[in-house]
Amino acid sequence: MENNYHALNFGLESVGERKRAISVSLIREMHAMLLRNVRGHDRTPGQFRIVPAHIGTSDRIEEARFVPAPPQMILSAMETLEAFIAAPSDLPVVAQVAMIHYQFEAIHPFADGNGRIGRVLILLLLCAKGILPVPLLNPSAFLESHRREYYDHLLSVSQRGRWTEWIQFFARGLATEATNAAKRIDRLRDLELGYYQRFQTARSSALILKLIDELFVTPAITPQGAARILKITPTSAQKNIDKLVAARVLVEITKQQRNRVYLAKDISRAVTGKTS
Repeated sequence: MENNYHALNFGLESVGERKRAISVSLIREMHAMLLRNVRGHDRTPGQFRIVPAHIGTSDRIEEARFVPAPPQMILSAMETLEAFIAAPSDLPVVAQVAMIHYQFEAIHPFADGNGRIGRVLILLLLCAKGILPVPLLNPSAFLESHRREYYDHLLSVSQRGRWTEWIQFFARGLATEATNAAKRIDRLRDLELGYYQRFQTARSSALILKLIDELFVTPAITPQGAARILKITPTSAQKNIDKLVAARVLVEITKQQRNRVYLAKDISRAVTGKTS
């Protein structure tokens, strides 16, 4: 998940501050970041695959459900996709992004991580095209929870050209996640207000409130991390963490004497929507 964030943030900075286009080279750089030290790190991150691929439950390509582009066609197909992304269009942006996502998944350019980078690209495209000011949505949640339907729609475009049904499904997913994002924001706002009301009058409240602000960015924290953020010693940072533990804002999750990690469970639940 951390790699997803870094890859997306790199993409947003590239198309925003650096004025880069969403290009083949940018996608390859993001893919390399996405696979760093995780599953697929040994399968040429950032490089297009050089062997055939197939999608299905069998190891035999003859029994595959779908066979993406052969290796010798990948670069050309990706350059065509790059041109489509850059070209002016009268289509609604959501329809454009749905079509781009299908094309990327159909090309299946990498040996591993195509689904992961494909979903990161959805957010990058929505932000770059002005639909989202910041990447608040989580399209992966809808696509994962409707995985079979998602794959069926992609296959229907390939086999029968059913673009309308695919775009409608994709748009429904974005609408669902937009509603969920609004609910998450409301939960987080209520939680933040409650914390501020509890700790604004407390002793050393400035440090506590600064630490709470950081927890809304990253719900997990260590004493060393808190020390860097608060610009105090690790011992003093631990004391502030202990105050939040006593107030049941943080809970220690490693059960270790050293290298402890603390989690703001209520913030984590507010983000994920989970109750346990």
